[in-house]
Amino acid sequence: MTDAPETRTLELGLDTFGDVTAGPDGAALPPAQVIRDVVEEAVLADEMGLSAFGVGERHREDFAVSAPEIVLAAIAARTRRIKLASAVTVLSSDDPIRVFQRFSTLDAVSNGRAEVILGRGSFTESFPLFGHQLDEYETLATEKLDLFAAVRSGAPVTWRGSHRAPLRDQRVSPPVEHGTLKTWLGVGGSPESIVRAARYELPLMLAIIGGAPSRFKPYVELYGRACAELGHAAREIGVHSPGHVGKTDAEAREIFWPAYRAMHDRIGAGRGWPPLTRDAFEREIAHGSLYVGAPETVARKIAGSAAALGLTRFALKYSAGPLAHDAMMRCIGLYASEVAPRVQELLAARQAEGDAREPARRAS
Repeated sequence: MTDAPETRTLELGLDTFGDVTAGPDGAALPPAQVIRDVVEEAVLADEMGLSAFGVGERHREDFAVSAPEIVLAAIAARTRRIKLASAVTVLSSDDPIRVFQRFSTLDAVSNGRAEVILGRGSFTESFPLFGHQLDEYETLATEKLDLFAAVRSGAPVTWRGSHRAPLRDQRVSPPVEHGTLKTWLGVGGSPESIVRAARYELPLMLAIIGGAPSRFKPYVELYGRACAELGHAAREIGVHSPGHVGKTDAEAREIFWPAYRAMHDRIGAGRGWPPLTRDAFEREIAHGSLYVGAPETVARKIAGSAAALGLTRFALKYSAGPLAHDAMMRCIGLYASEVAPRVQELLAARQAEGDAREPARRAS
């Protein structure tokens, strides 16, 4: 006899990279003001009942946040319930022990709400900035995750690698107060990283920033197979994708388009991308990974992706280059008050429909 499908509640969260935004006069705001605005955005998210808030790490002039743990600590002091995560921490160019210590400290000041999402990052500026060679990218990622996993276990660490002095029976303080530090592995499309998440029994956070979300179904299946082969239970699966919520589809598009295009073209200029066209933008909304529109539009797209990929968390990356703070605050308000409850309704309806079909399926 086959058990009925497990019902999973989807957490709705937000991510920001601290993009340098424009003020009322169209000029870029000082990074310090951007950081203060990020804190206010997180406070609103907490007040409105969202589940998680993530702050990314960047080392470029067009992003204000290079030390997300400090911003998250400021947020922790002004919030009570919302989970606080990095989005992501570039472990390959950092020290795994220091990363653990910073987040275990954040966990203490937030009363157990800290999470770290480890990743390689989509930018490489941190490697030369911190004295690393890009040709060591793979070995750094592999070794540092292995060391972080050893530290996270809470046991004394004995470890040897090629990029730092060995450790023998080393205790790392402060420990996490309860259990282990909640740690995700952020993945953009590397099968090796998917398997690595399974090996270390880490939840998977998929960064889906282009193309149809359904393209990532094989990665979800690979994660499940790898967990099974390693004798581990499959962990949580989240998705991080960009978007914007407006009162209507047209309003959301018109607000988001110029800011998203500016961000895309600025980053793309250094990567050989062609300028973004309006047609490409509209296609990405209709068929790809942009969650832009009225609350009902965005809710239906999130619910569809969550059902297709078996998600336990969806994080909307709501910041976009110069997009104004006021526009982001309005987006957060609509996302929390209208999108989030509607997503839960849609998923509950899907679950009920599946439960209703189950007896007939078993009888066939």
